[in-house]
Amino acid sequence: MTTGQHTSRYDNEIPASGNQAPPRLIAFYLTQFHPTPENDRWWGKGFTEWTNVTKAAPLFEGHLQPHLPTDFGFYDLRVRETRRDQIKVAKQYGIDGFCYHYYWFSGKRLLHLPLDDMLADPESDMPFCLCWANENWTRRWDAAEHEVLIAQEYRPGDDLDFIKSLIPFFQDKRYIRVDGKPYFCVYRPPHLPDVRKSLRVWRDYCRRIGLGEIHISAALTHGNEEYASFGFDSGVEFPPHNLRTAPVNNQVSFFNAFYGNLMQYESIANSFLDRDYRDPRIFKTVFPSWDNTARTKERALVVLNGTPDNYEYWLGATIDRAVRTGEKDELVFINAWNEWAEGCHLEPDRWHGHKFLQATQNAKMGLRRFATFPDVGLPETAKQEFWQEISKVVSYHVPLQIQRLRLAVNQIPWLRFMLLPFVRAVRALRVQR
Repeated sequence: MTTGQHTSRYDNEIPASGNQAPPRLIAFYLTQFHPTPENDRWWGKGFTEWTNVTKAAPLFEGHLQPHLPTDFGFYDLRVRETRRDQIKVAKQYGIDGFCYHYYWFSGKRLLHLPLDDMLADPESDMPFCLCWANENWTRRWDAAEHEVLIAQEYRPGDDLDFIKSLIPFFQDKRYIRVDGKPYFCVYRPPHLPDVRKSLRVWRDYCRRIGLGEIHISAALTHGNEEYASFGFDSGVEFPPHNLRTAPVNNQVSFFNAFYGNLMQYESIANSFLDRDYRDPRIFKTVFPSWDNTARTKERALVVLNGTPDNYEYWLGATIDRAVRTGEKDELVFINAWNEWAEGCHLEPDRWHGHKFLQATQNAKMGLRRFATFPDVGLPETAKQEFWQEISKVVSYHVPLQIQRLRLAVNQIPWLRFMLLPFVRAVRALRVQR
């Protein structure tokens, strides 16, 4: 790995006007760290996200698994003090708000206890917004149609019931607004049977009750890279969704059969930094690292070199780009605060401690320590594994080739006669040793 300390390659581009506020950093937040009756029934008594996290094992030499927490421990989000501690640390290192994943299935809510308690707790003084995770829950954690645990059914009347469930959050003084409007995003916009109808119902209801206009964002996930054609106000990136980079599986020797993808952080991040969209209002998103081995094992997406320095560069360059948009109210999202089973968290762990948090603060403060991504290539241990494999191949094939050469020489008398002094000299050296 190489490391350099320089100014950003984006510094020479045109800066934004001086009266523009810096973009707010919003971290996605998962509430699946407490037991629920549904998870007890589907996965066994006491299941939480920690159950998957602690079962993860390395897939290759140098693979940083499992991800285990330090400062906050294996917390239970039913405990208010845990959330308050998280907020204190997040604000200390420059996070301006949390975007909570919101699980609503035709009136049934899941993983909502921490969210409801946050709403009722004035000491949880962190700005927040919501992202409706409108996809099926499945046993394979892939939101597909097989082995569905609970499905999104989109029944008649759901549009109105859904927006009504959001109103108590919208009315809270901590709720995040964009251009003065309560902001929320939809994780899978194309799944809505009639997107424009849903948006119209949501907007009309908010106007009717006196809340006013709302800002609805479409998550750019599962191949979707549009928002305007659906009628949304903006789009929000959701890496590692919509990847455009190739895997590097053949560069690493796996312990067992591997059916997922191994990718480089630098390639993914550069792809998003350089990406332009047809629609203009896109909120950029970065991730600190990504490795969902804990959930999907041999089907995982593992991103190499998800290091604090690489993340700091990506976040800093993304902030610079957001500033240059000229928008007065810009957001930059981080995926995520605590997606532990996806190897994607700012919270301190046993591998990196507080380094991802410090990198967040460095990027927000305007420190531009790197000219490009400092950590690239294969981890040192993976490189050693590669040469170990080469050594094994050489050790196996060289003696075979020597034996074949010896047989060939013995079949040619004149060649054998010419090489005989050399062979005797080599044998004499062996005896002396």
